[in-house]
Amino acid sequence: MQHLSATALLRTLYSLRWFAVGGQSATIAWAVLGLDMPLPTLPLWSSVLLLAGFNLCVYVRLLHARDATPAEAFVHVLVDTAVLAWLVAWTGGIANPFASLFLLPIALTAMALPRGWAVATAVASALGYLLAVSFGQPLPHLHDRFDLHLAGMAVNFFLSVALVSWFLIRLAAARDRRERELASLRERFVRNEGILALATHAASVAHELNTPLGTMTLLLDDLDTSRLGADGAEDVASLRRLVDTCRDRVRSLADPADPSASTRVEIARVLEHWQLVRPAIVLERSGNVGVGLRVDRTIGHLLLALLNNAADASDGNGSQRVDLRLQLDDGVLDGTIRDYGTGFDAQAPFLPVLFRSGKPDGLGVGLALSHAAIEQLGGELQMDEAEGGGAQVRFRVPLTTDGHPTETMR
Repeated sequence: MQHLSATALLRTLYSLRWFAVGGQSATIAWAVLGLDMPLPTLPLWSSVLLLAGFNLCVYVRLLHARDATPAEAFVHVLVDTAVLAWLVAWTGGIANPFASLFLLPIALTAMALPRGWAVATAVASALGYLLAVSFGQPLPHLHDRFDLHLAGMAVNFFLSVALVSWFLIRLAAARDRRERELASLRERFVRNEGILALATHAASVAHELNTPLGTMTLLLDDLDTSRLGADGAEDVASLRRLVDTCRDRVRSLADPADPSASTRVEIARVLEHWQLVRPAIVLERSGNVGVGLRVDRTIGHLLLALLNNAADASDGNGSQRVDLRLQLDDGVLDGTIRDYGTGFDAQAPFLPVLFRSGKPDGLGVGLALSHAAIEQLGGELQMDEAEGGGAQVRFRVPLTTDGHPTETMR
């Protein structure tokens, strides 16, 4: 947070410095030309040009994304304080109505930099003020135009109020933005911790299930279906396909750890496996995605999680229909999954970070896994009420020509 505040201070000083250059130039020109005051123009204009040149260098520095350190921000404050002390010293010293501007760097650094650097700024400002007072050149017109001094004090007061208020508002906005980012990171950390625990448990369960699934496959292969009739033989064939699907799914859990395993799956095969597990659900497909499109395995997991959620929602409302639209345009896979359930509460916040489910027998991990998959792929996920009832989930994932997510969006 300190480095963030130092960077914000650097950008604020850069903006204020241009206002200072403009204001100082206008003030010098008005005093010399309008009021005919015998000011030492060479020292004054030299300091203004020096400040403008320094700010051009700061502009080049801000083009880099590197965060500013408190020490760097303090150096910038020192430059501004030195220029202010030089100008005040040549324009009346302690009698200059703008001498109180030495308080401004203290106020800015106290809010943006660590305590030590703020104290150092206070010492530098006090030293600059003392030097300006000690070596200040008197203004001959002040004794005759005290009303001008009072007007300068008023302008200085309102200018200080405006500058401090503007900086504090910008700093508060940066702080709030940082706090939102930290809250988002905390939520993601909690969710990822839950997913990691789930993955560890899933690996253990997969290891335990692999043996009984292999045994079931052998028993089904040895089963004589000739005496079961046509219906019985068909049921055994369906059971064998289900066991094969379960065995493949269990073995696929180890694929991410196997460098030789394929990282892509066919969407058609994913949907075929899902339809085998959910035979009672009628899947209405649309879109231009062909059966041969191969995508990253994570997208397959995303489809399964969202389809299962939609099927459960429809089934809970007495419907057996789920709509799936997959559209591939300009390298972006656009998918919409619509259920025919009771919908969701639009006023309730969508918080997939927590493992919780509104279904009596739900595990509460579908949306959490979906959001984790979308973040890994660099895509977007949103939920809306569907026209005519139910809910729809839409996701957008950038793909390369071979079906992998683009590296720039990961």
